[in-house]
Amino acid sequence: MTSFQTAARSEQENVSLDTSRLRLFSGTSNPDLAKEIAKYLGISDGPLVCKRFADGELYVQIQQSIRGCDVFLIQPTCAPVNDNLMELMIMVDACKRASARQITAVIPYYGYARADRKTAGRESITAKLTANLLVKSGVDRVLAMDLHSAQIQGYFDIPCDHIYGSPVLVGYLSKQKLGEIVVVSPDVGGVARARAFAKQMKDAPLAIIDKRRSAHNVSKSLTVIGDVSGKTAILIDDMIDTGGTICAGAELLRKEGAKRVIACASHAVFSPPALERLTSKGLFEQVIVTNSIPVENVDNFSQLKILSVANMLGEAIWRVHAESSISSMFR
Repeated sequence: MTSFQTAARSEQENVSLDTSRLRLFSGTSNPDLAKEIAKYLGISDGPLVCKRFADGELYVQIQQSIRGCDVFLIQPTCAPVNDNLMELMIMVDACKRASARQITAVIPYYGYARADRKTAGRESITAKLTANLLVKSGVDRVLAMDLHSAQIQGYFDIPCDHIYGSPVLVGYLSKQKLGEIVVVSPDVGGVARARAFAKQMKDAPLAIIDKRRSAHNVSKSLTVIGDVSGKTAILIDDMIDTGGTICAGAELLRKEGAKRVIACASHAVFSPPALERLTSKGLFEQVIVTNSIPVENVDNFSQLKILSVANMLGEAIWRVHAESSISSMFR
C-alpha cells in the first residue's frame, strides 16, 4: 500500500464510503484509466453517450439519473486537445442541466498549460483562458495532476485540487537497484519539481542542466551544474512532448560521466518525433511515465515503463466526496 492510499487516512477519515450519491463518468480521451479508478472506488463508470454529427459537432447524453449527486468527469485534455476540451465542457453542461449537486472535472493531464504567462508581446495565456472556459461551462471543482506550473491552480475561480504523480514514480524507483543516484532537472524552471522529488528519494543530491531555448519545442543543453559522474541520473520532468529536452539532457549527462540515465515524467505526450528520439540512441536505461494519457504504438519501446495513477486519483476522488483532506495523502 502506497503512502497516498487509505493508510494515509486519519482515524476520523477512515470510514466506509457511501457511494449512493457518487457518480463517475468517462470522456473518450482515456476510458481505460476511468475504469481503473472506478474499480478502486468499488463502483462502475456511468453510462454515457458521446457521438458526432456529420459536421463534426459533439453530442453528449448522460444515461442515468444524477439529480443531487456528486459527479466526477474523467477527461485528460490531451491530443486532440481541442476536441477533448470541448467534449469535457459539453459533459459538464449535460450534468449541470441534469441537476447534479456538484460537478468535479478530473483532469489527469491539463492541456494548454505551457502558455501560462506572457514571455513576449501579443501572446495569449491559454492556461488561464482554458480555466475560464471550464468555470463558465459549469464546473464546480477541478482535480488536476501535475500541472505544468503551480500558478495554474490559482487561475481557477473555483476550488482546484492539485495532486502529484511523484509518489507513484518514487514507489517504483525505490524498489529498483539503482546504486548511487542523483536527481536531475532538465532546466532551471523545473528545479522546484526536481528538488521535491529528490527529497522523496531519501534526500538524493540534485543537479541542474543549464538550457537555452531558441524556439518552442527547440532546445540546446549547455552544461550540467552538479556532480553526475559514475551515478545513476534520474531526469525528472512533468511531461515528455517531442523528447528534445529530455534527450539533449541525457546526451549531456552521458558525456559528463553518468553511469545510467533514467527519465521520469508524469505525462507521456509523445508528439512526433519523440519515440524515435527516445529509442534511437540508447540513451536511457528506462523511461518511466504514468497512464494520465493513453500511450499507443510503443511495441518496440522496451525501455518504457507505464505506471498507473488510478488508485491515487481514486483516493483523491474519495476524499473530495467525503469532504476530507487531500493534502494528507502526500504527507
